[in-house]
Amino acid sequence: MAHVSEYRTGGRPLLSVQGLSTYLFTKSGILKAVDDVSFSIDRGQCLGLVGESGSGKSMTCLSIIQLLPEHVARIVGGSVVFNGEELVGRSPSEIRAYRGKRVSMILQDPMTSLNPAFTIGDQVLEAVRLRCSGPIREAWERVVAALQSVKIPAAQQRVHDYPHQMSGGMRQRVVGAMAVAGEAEILIADEPTTALDVTIQAEYLALLRALQREKNMAILFVTHDLGIVAHMCDRVAVMYAGRIVELADVVDLFDRPAHPYTQALLSSVPTVECKVSRLPAIDGQPPDLRSLPQGCSFEPRCQRAGDRCKQEQPPAVALGGDRWVRCWSAQGSSG
Repeated sequence: MAHVSEYRTGGRPLLSVQGLSTYLFTKSGILKAVDDVSFSIDRGQCLGLVGESGSGKSMTCLSIIQLLPEHVARIVGGSVVFNGEELVGRSPSEIRAYRGKRVSMILQDPMTSLNPAFTIGDQVLEAVRLRCSGPIREAWERVVAALQSVKIPAAQQRVHDYPHQMSGGMRQRVVGAMAVAGEAEILIADEPTTALDVTIQAEYLALLRALQREKNMAILFVTHDLGIVAHMCDRVAVMYAGRIVELADVVDLFDRPAHPYTQALLSSVPTVECKVSRLPAIDGQPPDLRSLPQGCSFEPRCQRAGDRCKQEQPPAVALGGDRWVRCWSAQGSSG
């Protein structure tokens, strides 16, 4: 079994993240929020990024578009290549040429993404004007078209509404309209369905899928919901304590999870066939990112951990194709 140095083979991906590390420098210590993260996404592909709260999913997304907290967070290593162009090390003005125009992001809570003092139309208009110049009349036509693309009824009238006049599902659609108002080649969706009920959630996911097919967009979909992963994603990256511990095609991940953490996540999800009175839970808590274990970060919670797991961090090891895992026991069983 070969150790993984290039996590993807074949043609050039739209987005390639290699060895990305982002640390938070605080008074209480250095937090390794993103630690040696690598993955790639092709055009038209959806990659799911899953894991517990605090595992580094959102910080990974913010690192890609460099929307990090000033004076606290800093990219300390690695590479982010978008369509063959390196983004790490570019100036803020250079990054703004990509952010929003070619790489868009939907944040978790639409109420924190929308300004309550401005109408929906004004806020979508700002996103449109950032991405294309032209007469104001043409820009407003783009605003209405963007709202119509996310299935907001009576879009020509609702451009005059304020965020508080819309439901949570409608506000989330507005945020989506702002993200796709231009010609973004990749959409980063950071838990966009968290505040939605099940019915609206299904409609919103179907809408994202339709927009993806129409525009041939790539999507980086961040979620903790494995049901959404099964519905939306082509490939899945599982994060734990700032690192990706397993990456696989969605079918392979659900059928044959290799990492003990992935197995524990899947076993905690109820199924129709499940008749147990209590679902399995992962014992313990995620580690403090300021003082990570010497060996595998999951070792204190892992039922398969051995002596080597306590002493050495497992490297990324190829399991065939584009699949890889960071686990000493998976390496031994597959070798």
